[in-house]
Amino acid sequence: MKPIIKYLAASLAAALTLAGFSSCDRVDYPDRFEQTDGVPSIYFVRPADSDVAITQASLEQVLCIVGDNLTSVHDIYFNDQPAILNTSFITKNTLVVAVPKNLPGEATDKLYLITRDSTVVDYDFKVLLPAPKITSMSFEWALPGETVTIKGSYFAEPLTVSFPGADATTISNVTIDSFDVVVPDGAQPGKIKVTTDSGTAQSLFEYRDSRNMLFSFDDARGNHGWHNQTIQSDENSIDGNYLQLYDAATVFKCDGSDWNDTGYHFEYWPGNWNSPETYEDPDGIDLTKVADFTNFANMALKFEMRIPADHPWTGCPMQIYFASLNMCTLGTANNTYFHDETISLPRVMYRPWQATGSFDTGGKWITVSFPIESEFVYDWGGGKASGQLSADSFAGFEIFFAAGSSDGEGTPCTPLVQIDNIRVVPCK
Repeated sequence: MKPIIKYLAASLAAALTLAGFSSCDRVDYPDRFEQTDGVPSIYFVRPADSDVAITQASLEQVLCIVGDNLTSVHDIYFNDQPAILNTSFITKNTLVVAVPKNLPGEATDKLYLITRDSTVVDYDFKVLLPAPKITSMSFEWALPGETVTIKGSYFAEPLTVSFPGADATTISNVTIDSFDVVVPDGAQPGKIKVTTDSGTAQSLFEYRDSRNMLFSFDDARGNHGWHNQTIQSDENSIDGNYLQLYDAATVFKCDGSDWNDTGYHFEYWPGNWNSPETYEDPDGIDLTKVADFTNFANMALKFEMRIPADHPWTGCPMQIYFASLNMCTLGTANNTYFHDETISLPRVMYRPWQATGSFDTGGKWITVSFPIESEFVYDWGGGKASGQLSADSFAGFEIFFAAGSSDGEGTPCTPLVQIDNIRVVPCK
């Protein structure tokens, strides 16, 4: 007997033992359902509203099983998921049932009829997953030949993946919610598609997405404040320059008091020393002129990040925030607005090391994403911000490793964090 059948039979036997076959007083009805003995058989399965025989169905689809002695069925499973039986819809030769709504833990592509004495009858029948959905790509700026992980839901083989300009030929490690794929030669920027037997999904994100690029670090837009962080190009580059946040002399105490401007504070304050101050490229453009933030609640901040394993991040949060022109420009520069409790500026409080105590990317680039509506919600101390964002709130930008809380923030460390392609893109 297959393991799943043993499991189903044992589960049913245990349930019947617990029930103790208790009975109660009955009133006889001429059309009352009566459980019968013997073994059921299946001739074919059809949709409840059609006379066409089928061998597969979708989650929650209502079916009619046609066979013999179906009144002997005490339980029915599709794969390893139990279906709900209603004896009002069971006769000797028909059984109407809905495919369970839950995804199978083990897809055997069979349905199982189980009698009250735990006899199991199996029948070849495939439960189709819903059309796939794509939610993320581990590294959106990967080059052809690199392996990335696609995450989402309802993935199942056979599975094809199409990049603009080329179809993938190497797909592996397929699970219900992720798979690995090698970016094919000839892949061009744009949305990717995933196709299964249940349908085709198209990503909302774009491969090598350059829309609303705030900082590529390959032009004049970069450091624009009191501190100049390293912008460099080397063998670790994705496609040119990137920002590096690092100071070998700094060790974050991670006691809730850390504040390091020297190597871990990237500032972009719009404006210049003109009188009156102006906000155009190349000298201090207002970022709301680079990207349209009208629908910011449906957008996400994204960037690529690399942290080598020998410089892990184990404490102190990364605070990420935007600012309006009336909060901070180059001409009105200050280091108070972002921790002013009366402003309570909403921000990201990024602490990926919290789950395991340490975080690095193994020296590989990854894409990180922060939906503005759900992630830009914290204040300086890590509580809920009371300030409100508007379309005018995105003129300036900062990344600052700093703790505004008196509570402990991980363990001491000197992380090396490299960042590229800071952008805002639709996420809904």
